[in-house]
Amino acid sequence: MPEVPTPVRRLLDASNAGDHTRFLDSFTADGAVDDWGRVFRGRTAIGEWSAAEFIGKQVTVAPTSVTDTGEGTVVIGQVGGNGFNGPSTFTFRVDGDQVSLMTIRE
Repeated sequence: MPEVPTPVRRLLDASNAGDHTRFLDSFTADGAVDDWGRVFRGRTAIGEWSAAEFIGKQVTVAPTSVTDTGEGTVVIGQVGGNGFNGPSTFTFRVDGDQVSLMTIRE
């Protein structure tokens, strides 16, 4: 299994620790979350989404598979917390040392 890129690892570690500020700091200034087609762009929008649906639900992600597609990193992980629980697919695009896009699907 390929290694999780450092910016993605930092984002997942922040989420798993419930660290909202560190989670938001993991994104580029114009970063975005695409949660099943609902796109939240920028720190404020991502923060509001996360407070309601991600860190606010104590989401944890335990990677079970990592694939580098050349255009991004696909992490299949077991999601836990006080919302959705089960396997989910996250695709990350990285820009420098931050995440520019996190896409969530099944």
